[in-house]
Amino acid sequence: VGADRIASNGDTANKIGTYSVAVLAKTHKIPFYVAAPVSTIDFDLKKGEQIPIEEREAKEVRAVFGKSVAPKKIKVENPAFDVTPSKFITAIVTEKGVVKAPFTANIKKLR
Repeated sequence: VGADRIASNGDTANKIGTYSVAVLAKTHKIPFYVAAPVSTIDFDLKKGEQIPIEEREAKEVRAVFGKSVAPKKIKVENPAFDVTPSKFITAIVTEKGVVKAPFTANIKKLR
């Protein structure tokens, strides 16, 4: 998969659904790789919880084919990204090389 941002511990933000795929891959013993340029790594963020997640408009999930499926007053969260913890990632592939666990120590070498 790609990545929109990677924390210095390897936690990775990507499009919604990436986390689920990573969990399934781990469960079924399938390697899970992230491919991203080093510029995607935010060396100042220690973990994925610190990655700001863009919220999309609630109307995107309140209606299907133009027909409302939820009351307008109901609280809706519509994040554009999810964060995959590094424990589900086999390796991160960059233009400077492949990084494997322990991610915190090995990502520092990419600076």
